[in-house]
Amino acid sequence: MEDESKILTARSDGRACGELRKISFETGIAPNATGSVLVSFGNTKVICAATAEKRVPPWMNALEPPKGWMSAEYSMLPYSTLQRKQRASSAGKVDGRSVEIQRLIGRSLRAVADLEKTPGWTLWIDCDVLQADGGTRTASISGAYVAAKIAVKKLMASGELAADPFVDSVAAVSVGMFGGRHVLDLPYEEDKDADVDANVVMTGSGRFVEIQASGEEATFDDSQLAELLGLARGGIAEISRLQSEAIESAK
Repeated sequence: MEDESKILTARSDGRACGELRKISFETGIAPNATGSVLVSFGNTKVICAATAEKRVPPWMNALEPPKGWMSAEYSMLPYSTLQRKQRASSAGKVDGRSVEIQRLIGRSLRAVADLEKTPGWTLWIDCDVLQADGGTRTASISGAYVAAKIAVKKLMASGELAADPFVDSVAAVSVGMFGGRHVLDLPYEEDKDADVDANVVMTGSGRFVEIQASGEEATFDDSQLAELLGLARGGIAEISRLQSEAIESAK
């Protein structure tokens, strides 16, 4: 019979199936932004910078009571992948994947925010991928919350905001079925060949914001989905802890 410990550590990078890559949040990476962080999920590295602007989209001006807004932009820098990726400005349009991801980041932040506490303000979060090795959207969501929370702290300290709009934290992680195992936080090597791939966005209190799951020449049942969600829940609890530490230590 095969040694169970070898099965649990059979991933190419030596991690157990339910183990995250090394995750870090380096704050203050973009001094001109209101709040910023370099988030690393293993070899995936993303700069997330939040900039506060005293205006809202025109369609919000007539809202009663007045609200603020949070929105995101996402891009992969040309050197973030092994083959150079053309800039959107050169291509003449933003590719559909980037649009989908930036909308997901914005939705994730707004899900845990009371926008009535930021009347007249827009918080822009720019997520720029420096290096891609799987999980760029999950790293971006996790870093975007840290950058946004730091920006809010600064606005409150300066008296420009009276209260913190965030009612909970939010983070994201990937899970999947790879090589017959349920695995957490997939690098590109696993992601590209996974039978099932899912991205899970959750709050710090354990509520789901979004679940994106699909099979690639494969299907999955409810018990397998439940196991994947259990892995995600454990991973996000750890990411939430790291987020909190980074926010607390930010200057």
